[in-house]
Amino acid sequence: GVMGCIFGVIVRTNQRGETTPHLLRDDSILPFSAFLTDNFGRRHNYLRISLTEKCNFRCQYCMPEEGVKLTPRGQLLSTSEVLTLARLFVQEGVDKIRLTGGEPLIRPDVLHIITELRKLEGLKTIAMTTNGMNLARLLPNLKDAGLDLINISLDSLVPAKFEFIVRRKGFHKVMEGVEKAIELGYSPVKINCVVMRGLNEDELLDFAALTEKKPLEVRFIEYMPFDGNKWNFKKMVSYQEMLDRIRQKWPDLEKLQAGQTDTAKTFKVPGFKGQLGFITSMSDHFCRSCNRLRITADGNLKVCLFGNSEVSLRDVLRSGASDEELLQIIGAAVGRKKKQHAGMFSISQMKNRPMILIAVFCTLLIDAKINQRNHPVRFCHSQNSNKVASCKQSESNQTTDLKAQLTHTDAQGRATMVDVGGKLPTCRTAVACATVSLGPTAFRLLRDNQLAKGDALTVAQLAGIMASKQTSTLIPLCHPLPLDHTSVTFHLDELLNAVVITATCRTTGRTGVEMEALTTASVTALTVYDMCKAVSHDIIITDIKLVSKTGGEKDFHRHSKQEE
Repeated sequence: GVMGCIFGVIVRTNQRGETTPHLLRDDSILPFSAFLTDNFGRRHNYLRISLTEKCNFRCQYCMPEEGVKLTPRGQLLSTSEVLTLARLFVQEGVDKIRLTGGEPLIRPDVLHIITELRKLEGLKTIAMTTNGMNLARLLPNLKDAGLDLINISLDSLVPAKFEFIVRRKGFHKVMEGVEKAIELGYSPVKINCVVMRGLNEDELLDFAALTEKKPLEVRFIEYMPFDGNKWNFKKMVSYQEMLDRIRQKWPDLEKLQAGQTDTAKTFKVPGFKGQLGFITSMSDHFCRSCNRLRITADGNLKVCLFGNSEVSLRDVLRSGASDEELLQIIGAAVGRKKKQHAGMFSISQMKNRPMILIAVFCTLLIDAKINQRNHPVRFCHSQNSNKVASCKQSESNQTTDLKAQLTHTDAQGRATMVDVGGKLPTCRTAVACATVSLGPTAFRLLRDNQLAKGDALTVAQLAGIMASKQTSTLIPLCHPLPLDHTSVTFHLDELLNAVVITATCRTTGRTGVEMEALTTASVTALTVYDMCKAVSHDIIITDIKLVSKTGGEKDFHRHSKQEE
C-alpha cells in the first residue's frame, strides 16, 4: 500500500513549466517522503494544526475589536478528520506537530486530540501555542496526555497595557499559567511577544530580565502585516533595533548556535537561567530552511504563512479520497511552494485569509434525451490540416459512411456505448493541450502569484487532475477507467501572455484515455480562466487538441505542421 514503502515517480512542474521527476517514498532509497519535500529540497517535518478559529482575546494586531466572521462549525475539521490528517503526515515523516488556533484550549476535545496524537508512531514532539488564559487549570492534564512543549503569547507585563492590547482582562491568569508551566517542568517555557512601536517596545528590557531567574525563552516577534490589522510600517520594530537596545543594558549578550530549522535567532545573557529569541519574519526571512506546513481550522493546507495559496484537504477527505489521492494533492501543493515569501511591502499589500475556496467537482446528473433524427454530421479524419476542405462534402453522400464509421451509434443511428469487453488490456497514454490567452495584466499577476484568488496554477493543476477522474461522468458514453497516472504541466509564454497547458493521462485498460486527457486540459484551462476573471474577462481559451495517443489499435501523433 501507499503508506508502507512506496516506489514510483511523481512529476513536479516548476514556474517555467519544466518537469522534474521525484521518487516516491522508499525507505531504502529516500528516507524522507517526496510528497513533503519541495522543489528546493526543503523537508517538511513540522506540521501546525489550527484547532479552532475562536479566541477569548481580541488582540489589536490579530483581529478587529468586533471579532472576525467565523466559519460555520460543519465546515471545520472534525476530531477524526484532524487525527486522520495528522496520521497521514506523520506516516510521511512529520515528527513535530504544534496545535494552534485561535485559542486551542477553547476546543473541548483538546485533551482527547493530544492523547490520540501521542499514539502515533514516529511523532516525537507535540507542542502548543496558547494565550495562557486557561493554562494553569488545564496544564496538569495536558502534560499527562503527552504535551511536550508550550508557547505562551504575552505582549505586556503591565496589567493595564495587557488589557488594552488584548481588549480583555486576564493578565494574572496568564502569569499563573506561566508559573504552572515552570512548576510542571517545562523547560524552556517559551513566551511569544509581538513588539509594536508606541505600544510595548519600552518593555523589551523588562521581558529580557524575566530570563534571569526563570527557565524562560522570551521570543520577540517582529510585528507582521495581515489583512485587517491596519498595517503601518512605522509600527514595526526591527530585530536589529531590539538587539541594540538589549545590548546597551547587557553588552556581553552572546549568540547561541541555532538549529538548522530554527526560526528564532537565540541569545543568552551569561549567568541567566533562560534565553532570548528573535523571530525576524519581516526584516530577515528564514525561508531557506523552512520546514513548516499549516492546516487551518477549516481544513486548508497552507505551505507558507504569508502565501495566499491554499488547498482544501477537508473537501478531498469528505469526497472519500484514498490516502494516495490525498498524498498526491498534498505533494502537488508542497511542490509548488515558492523559494521565499514576497517580502515586506508585497506581504502588506497581499490578501491573506479569508481563504481561497477550491472548487470541488460535483457529479453531474445528465438527463439527456437523445434526438434520434439523422442530423448531418461532419466527419474528418485526415493527416494534414490543409485537407480540412475534404470534410465539407455533401451531407447526403456522407450519411451511409458515417453510420459505418462512428463507433458511438448503432445501426439505427441511436447513441450507444461501445462494448470493449473483447479487447486486450494494454498500457495506453494520451496527451492533450490547451492554450489560455490572458492579456498582459492577468498574465503578469498569474506569473508572479499575485492574483486575489491565490495560486492559479496549483488550483488549476489540481482541478485538471480531479476532472480526469470524472470524465466518464461528464461525457455520457465514455467508459469509467482506472487511471494509472494524470499529470498537468504549464508553459508560460511571455511573448503571447499565454499559459500553455499539457495534460497526460495513462491507464492499463481496454480503451484509450484521449477523452480523459482532453477533459483534463479543458478543465485546467477553465480553472485558469476562473482564477483570472476578476482581472479581465478578455481571456480566450484556444487550441484544445489531442497531441498524441498510444497503446491502442491505432496510435496518433499530431504533426508539427498541424500545430501551426
